[in-house]
Amino acid sequence: MQHQGFKLVFAGPVGAGKTTALKALADTPPVSTEMPLSDGPMGAKTTTTVALDFATVLLDDGTPLQLYGLPGQEHFSHMRPIIFNGALGVVLLLNAASPTIAEECGQWLRAVAETDPGMAIVIGITQSDVAPGFRLEDVRRAAAAWPRPVPTFTIDARDRAQASQLVRALLFSIH
Repeated sequence: MQHQGFKLVFAGPVGAGKTTALKALADTPPVSTEMPLSDGPMGAKTTTTVALDFATVLLDDGTPLQLYGLPGQEHFSHMRPIIFNGALGVVLLLNAASPTIAEECGQWLRAVAETDPGMAIVIGITQSDVAPGFRLEDVRRAAAAWPRPVPTFTIDARDRAQASQLVRALLFSIH
């Protein structure tokens, strides 16, 4: 009997790198619901996810890993419980250049807790190389409110090896 696979969710605010990380990890081109930003470009970002992103990766043993990317905008928050349902864990991506990164971390952790307070979480912080004021301690302090330890890394969401390391850390924290 073929194993149905495991489900992981990529969550976080707009511009954190969720779609980019899914593209970097995917074994085939992901299904994406990217649309132009209604308020115009945010720097180099011109599109945003409006429903979900979906991709699969085959684990070393051939088991499919289903990756879902949530939209970051609050007006799509109704999608969260639907997509979180059945997930083994959440990869929370945050943009180091955001001046409110610690608050965003807390907001997203609360959003996950509303659906499943026992969910495994790992945090990936993107764009730390272009955010001179970023302090990892601020995110770690916000993540300390979670009932279990939350592995936290700085990553380049475009780099398959770094995105894979984040997923491995999440899977390791589940077992």
